[in-house]
Amino acid sequence: MKQILLLTDFSENSINAMRYALHLFKDSACNFNILHVESSKSYISDDLVMSGNQSIYDSIVKKPKDKLSELVDDLKTEFNNKNFSYETLMDYDGLTEAINQTITSTPIELIVMGSNGVTGATETVFGSNTINVIRKVKCPTLVVPDRFVYQKPLQILLPLDLNDGLNSEVFNELLKFFDRFSETIHVLRINPNNETLVEQQSDKLYIDKLKINHKYHIINGVPMDYVVSCYTQTHNINLTALLVQKESFFERFITGSTTTKISNKLRVPLLVFHS
Repeated sequence: MKQILLLTDFSENSINAMRYALHLFKDSACNFNILHVESSKSYISDDLVMSGNQSIYDSIVKKPKDKLSELVDDLKTEFNNKNFSYETLMDYDGLTEAINQTITSTPIELIVMGSNGVTGATETVFGSNTINVIRKVKCPTLVVPDRFVYQKPLQILLPLDLNDGLNSEVFNELLKFFDRFSETIHVLRINPNNETLVEQQSDKLYIDKLKINHKYHIINGVPMDYVVSCYTQTHNINLTALLVQKESFFERFITGSTTTKISNKLRVPLLVFHS
């Protein structure tokens, strides 16, 4: 049985990401671990002060536990899938600490989360929580954009850094996902400086040997954010994958000036694999 970790802050965005996961794995036996991390700020500044005669348990534990139970009931009603089981988890640590504790105790195969938290950050589609999870948690993570309506990920876009190689363990992890859900992988070797790429020949030899349906392009002299945004719109891409093998590439994709533009234009889910 697959072990999937779903993160929720009870926002519509996080619940929409859960629905995406349940659609995606509808034909698989899955245990969905639904984790809510209660912010210490929220209960210290509000609940404890206003609790009156209520117990601390009622103030800081019962309410979110009840919300989790209601959420599970709603998902069971909506999907009615006998292959699914659910476990609710609560924690009071920081988000990434709570997630790392969970994946230490449970063989989590995939984390699923929405791209925005309740903080509503406007500078990027990725809220700070999402960025921290991808940076600090070494587990495949699927980020679902706000209000994204489920589409089966038949067409996957894979942008590659200059130094990334397809003959790698992290690419093999993506291939497992591809074999299960997808039809075509679109590989973009992005070459912003018009350099001679020795990777092109090795890329083609490797991917041709795999005998999977693919499209391969070298993109010269075009900024990464523009390439990803335009290609996603013009080729009916359902999901973008990212192989995080080098911290520098990750930082460019997520937090640099180029990557902030990418995140602002992100229209499909992002699946991140770590080396």
